[in-house]
Amino acid sequence: MNSLKHIPLILVMLITSMAFAQTKFETKVSKTKLGQNERLRVDFEMNKDGDNFNPPDFADFTVVGGPNTSVSNSWMNGIRSYAKTYSYFLAPTRQGTLKIGKATIEIEGETFSTDAVSVLVTAPVQRPNDPNNSVAKAEENLHLVAEVSKMNPYLNEAITVVYKLYVSQNIGVTDWRETSSPKYNDFWSQKIEMQNLQAQNGTFKGEAYRYVVLRKTVLYPQKTGKLEIEPLTLDLTVQVPTNRRDFFGGRHMAEVVRTISAGSRTINVKPLPEEGKPADFTGAVGDFKFNVITSKSKLNASESLEAKVEVTGNGNLKLFQLPKLKLPSSLEVYEPEHNENVRTDLGGMQGSISDNYTVVPQYKGKYPIPSISFSYFDLNTETYKRVSSGEIVIDVIEGPINSTAGDNNRIASEGNKQKVVLSNDQFAYIKTDAKLKPINQPDFFNSSVFWSSMLLPLLAIPLALVYRKKKEERDADVFGNKIRKADRLAKRYLSEAKKSLGQKEAFYIALERALHNYLKGKIHIETSDFSKEKIEEILLKEQVDQATVAEFISILQHCELARYTPITNVEMQQDYEKAARTISVIDKDIK
Repeated sequence: MNSLKHIPLILVMLITSMAFAQTKFETKVSKTKLGQNERLRVDFEMNKDGDNFNPPDFADFTVVGGPNTSVSNSWMNGIRSYAKTYSYFLAPTRQGTLKIGKATIEIEGETFSTDAVSVLVTAPVQRPNDPNNSVAKAEENLHLVAEVSKMNPYLNEAITVVYKLYVSQNIGVTDWRETSSPKYNDFWSQKIEMQNLQAQNGTFKGEAYRYVVLRKTVLYPQKTGKLEIEPLTLDLTVQVPTNRRDFFGGRHMAEVVRTISAGSRTINVKPLPEEGKPADFTGAVGDFKFNVITSKSKLNASESLEAKVEVTGNGNLKLFQLPKLKLPSSLEVYEPEHNENVRTDLGGMQGSISDNYTVVPQYKGKYPIPSISFSYFDLNTETYKRVSSGEIVIDVIEGPINSTAGDNNRIASEGNKQKVVLSNDQFAYIKTDAKLKPINQPDFFNSSVFWSSMLLPLLAIPLALVYRKKKEERDADVFGNKIRKADRLAKRYLSEAKKSLGQKEAFYIALERALHNYLKGKIHIETSDFSKEKIEEILLKEQVDQATVAEFISILQHCELARYTPITNVEMQQDYEKAARTISVIDKDIK
């Protein structure tokens, strides 16, 4: 009878132990209804430790914090209590009923999943101005400002945009990241690299603040009218003081995640004045000097000299064309090599650009290089200015005399110079191959040609069998065919780009497609992943040299920018050769 008394107690203990032994994995949210400007905390909780946790994709949210992991392990009355939690902080991207999908985890060899959870997102809510509200404190003491150097510049005049984050003295920022970067449509842009971020003391609206410069960008507007600069948006983790204090009297800090934006800015771009605009004006805006320099003034025929057409100064150096050098037709001249020595800082582009011509005289005499001029718009005086080079005379001391032209032709300046084309048949009368044939021809029968024609069909049979087998293996290799197809596309587009030299839009579209198809074939990157950050990450992972990766990314960026900027045929040829050379280097680096 005594043993029967213990049966209820035993049953209770068994039921309790079974309840604690049951595995639980569930999703908990901080609220089921929130405004679009509020944040949602999501906890994935389990009562046993597990591996291979996979969160949902959070398709309708932006993850602004997490995952944060917490573990609780305790014993009470001989019973073990265990809890493990993965926490995320989410910002909704739209209004409506949004779903948080299933999360999965492996516990003791078995896969468990949570149920999907729905939350209602309403229009942004008005928060009460509570001085003890940590979120309100963070919003009042954080300011992201875009400082524009000039709001109404001329076309092709440099302006700068400096993004500053102002933080009041009584809060702190522990982490930040960009959620949307500004886009500079219809601007030529150059980001100035920041070595490190340094906090400085300053004022904002008359109050003491600390601030840090996050980004500096130089812009050259390429269109007139009202142009919009899209905003920079940041997510920040902020430490805000509360009214609670610790044992020593120090304030407790609350951590909140806030999203702030610099706001869009509208730039009103003025056109350059039509009054006084020179006929040969090519868009140069700034303060420049112009020179034509030759490496020699005296030489012999068939020797070469260098003639440099150079512009130096401060302005949109990469965005206009240099005037062409005009030479007498008796001087052979080659296509110029374009060189740029330009640096960009908050003052805009500074340095020099030049076209270097190689000139080879053919005959004895004196040949003038006529004066050429360069015009630009001076921002200081807001007028057009023209700078001319002096006339340079090339004295060819020794060499053959041009009997077909008089002295007057040799020293006269010619307005439209034609290139001297040397014929490849100048020495055609000297036969280097007589093409003699023997008088007595050997018989065809029993000759090597006869037996070759008899045996070659027999030898072709096994070759045909081998070829057929290889072709079947190749056709079955779907993945390899995909790679080969991408390689062929890259070569085809490079070929199209070469054919399109001189046609800016078609050339850069074909060049960009060729680079994309090369990556698709070489490292199996899909079209959806064609972002510069993703490409850089994958190439570095494939152990491609850092400089080569930077070169590849710069080519892609130039393909985008070139559609909005003036480009010469020489620059197109350089971009084509640079792309082919970079692809070759990447081929060697990737195993």
